[in-house]
Amino acid sequence: MNPRWHTDLGIFFACIAGLLAGALGWLAGWPTLASGLWLAGSLPAVLALLHGSYLALRRRQVGVDVLALVSVVAALLLGQELTAAVIAAMLASGRLLESHAERRAGSEMSALLDRVPRSAHCYRVDELVDVPLAEITVGERLLVRHGEVLAVDGTALAEAVVLDESALSGEALPVLHGRHALLRSGSVNAGDAFEMRATASAAESTYAGVVRMVSAARQGRTPAMRLADRFAMGFVPLSLGVAGLAWLISGDPMRALAVVVVATPCPLLLAVPVALISAISRCAQRGILVKSGAALEALVGVQTVFFDKTGTLTGGQAQLVAIENAGLVSDDELLRLAASLEQLSQHVMAAAVVAAAQARALALVMPQCVSEQAGAGLCGRIDGRPVAVGAHDYVAHHAALPASLTELLQHSRQTGMAAVVVALEGRYAGCLLLADQLRLETPRALRLLRRSGIRRIVMLTGDHRVVAETIGAGLGVDAVFAGQTPADKLAVIQAARASGPTVMVGDGVNDAPALAAATVGVAMGARAVGAAAEAADIVLLNDRLDRLAEAVHIARHARRIALQSAAAGMGLSLLAMAAAAAGWLAPLYGALVQESIDVAVIVNALRVLRIRPLRANRYHLNREEQARLQDAHRQLVPVLERLQAVITQLPMLNGRAALPLLNDLHALLQSRLLPHEQADDREVYPALAVLLGGDDPLSALSHTHREIFRLHSTFAATLTRLQNQPENVGILRELQRQLHALDAILALHFAQEDEIYQSLGAD
Repeated sequence: MNPRWHTDLGIFFACIAGLLAGALGWLAGWPTLASGLWLAGSLPAVLALLHGSYLALRRRQVGVDVLALVSVVAALLLGQELTAAVIAAMLASGRLLESHAERRAGSEMSALLDRVPRSAHCYRVDELVDVPLAEITVGERLLVRHGEVLAVDGTALAEAVVLDESALSGEALPVLHGRHALLRSGSVNAGDAFEMRATASAAESTYAGVVRMVSAARQGRTPAMRLADRFAMGFVPLSLGVAGLAWLISGDPMRALAVVVVATPCPLLLAVPVALISAISRCAQRGILVKSGAALEALVGVQTVFFDKTGTLTGGQAQLVAIENAGLVSDDELLRLAASLEQLSQHVMAAAVVAAAQARALALVMPQCVSEQAGAGLCGRIDGRPVAVGAHDYVAHHAALPASLTELLQHSRQTGMAAVVVALEGRYAGCLLLADQLRLETPRALRLLRRSGIRRIVMLTGDHRVVAETIGAGLGVDAVFAGQTPADKLAVIQAARASGPTVMVGDGVNDAPALAAATVGVAMGARAVGAAAEAADIVLLNDRLDRLAEAVHIARHARRIALQSAAAGMGLSLLAMAAAAAGWLAPLYGALVQESIDVAVIVNALRVLRIRPLRANRYHLNREEQARLQDAHRQLVPVLERLQAVITQLPMLNGRAALPLLNDLHALLQSRLLPHEQADDREVYPALAVLLGGDDPLSALSHTHREIFRLHSTFAATLTRLQNQPENVGILRELQRQLHALDAILALHFAQEDEIYQSLGAD
């Protein structure tokens, strides 16, 4: 709950009640009682204004509260209790609107603390008991079951421990630890249950350190100056000067009061919060939870954005990206055999393999005679055939593995991929490569951010330098910081804040300190753990990275409308001040004139609710049509994988041995790929062009189609030459170059189409 909301709500009801009760007393003929009730109704606002002015002065700021306080106190001193009550009611309504804009902000780290286990399974006199976290001591033997969070730091007592450390390090792929390896609290057991020995108490462990960093970072942030306060820095002295001059010339203090009353910056106190609340509401409609108006205001001036990689720029989960096939069975059959066996494993990689097989609608069967070595692999029989799946060393005990596999595995690790080796009937059958893939909308999201005025984009990640720099180069970010711990990320953000406001985008426990320290912290909602969501100022609820650019877009438009409203309101207030200084407006009538100005600027501020989405497309694909187009691409994934497999095998083959592979590939391209591209040109592109608008919005993609058809035609002609001259090595190398070109352009073409389908998809 937000204590400020309840305080402002109480002040509002007290002021309104005093104003209405006094009006009833006046109508009943009891003017003294009415004045007392109006005075009582004004006092809560006076106390709130005194507190706000004190805090502003401590920060060496002159806020709108100062002028409002002067007007209310002056009205009371001059016996204008009704005027004071009217002003107090308007001020209370403005404060209530402003606190409502921040009502959703979490002031505690309850979600972060909720993730910490309250107890752990400890062995006490050879008996397993649940012990409160605070009672765990160094040297105790603990049991960690599958899916549980490690309560304390410790060392592994098992031969193999598989941990999901993404919440701490940002690496999406599970990490295998051996006996005596150091295990960090906050990690999740992604494998079988294991035992560990505590090396630190809960208060001194890694996760507790992250909690402390988040708390310190949040307390270290200074409150941003409100937009209304920035206006007031010049308006307050001007108003007081005009009031003093009117009093001096006329000798009538009521004129000074009238000037101060009409100068009370209600257009600022009302128009700006209304614009911010409307912007928060507009963001919510777009799947963006903004916790405070201050976060939106800060977002306007941000020039630098920091991104965590795993779960933010990427999907945060391992996916099948390639199949290296040794030729014993087809790619689909290799995946089916591996996934059928992996069904009985709790390993994170096993779930990714099974998901890949299910996406291809492969018919999985239940294995027999299954034996698993935790964290290493498992073996069993599929359709009566012995199959082994897992890490290199495990599968090596069940089959002779080629020397070239070692080089492949080393390359895969350097590029951020994990390999699942498969053996069939005692022979090496192939390798499944899995990696954390970029989000489909990531490139577009970064382009939109740059278009919205963001000048510097930086990637922070716990991944290895080679993997991080490869991804960063592909995305075109301005800088990459690899191998970052939570403390490292926090230090980078704190250093960057010295140069201006910053945004940090993340989703895990390891990002929480940086999110809390940044000017604006943004959490990816679908994957964000409690720590990230709690520390962040903005949460992207629908897990779409491009919504960050939309939040910047809404914030800047809202600020523009708020400035228009405030400027117009203050301009009208200046005219009213001139009238009051000339003696044409009494204080009470001045308050009513001020109220009319307030209504006008509020109506203008509500235009924020009509801010159009960042996308300019008027029409969108319905969900069914979008799903159909994306499914058509998924059905072509085996074709692309077959193309890549042939490219990989060609250097090891002569012309005669390569001909069967090339002929099969040629037939596959003719029967599945080319008809798809031709149908896109005839049917899909004309329909999409209408939705996109413009003269010929898909001309570039149509040119890509022409290039795909040209490359295939060239490949077919060169294949015919190889059939006539199978011993000609030059022709074989020419075919390899053509297939490389075709693979590259198909990958780019499909990525462009998928991005268009998503951008046109219904929200």
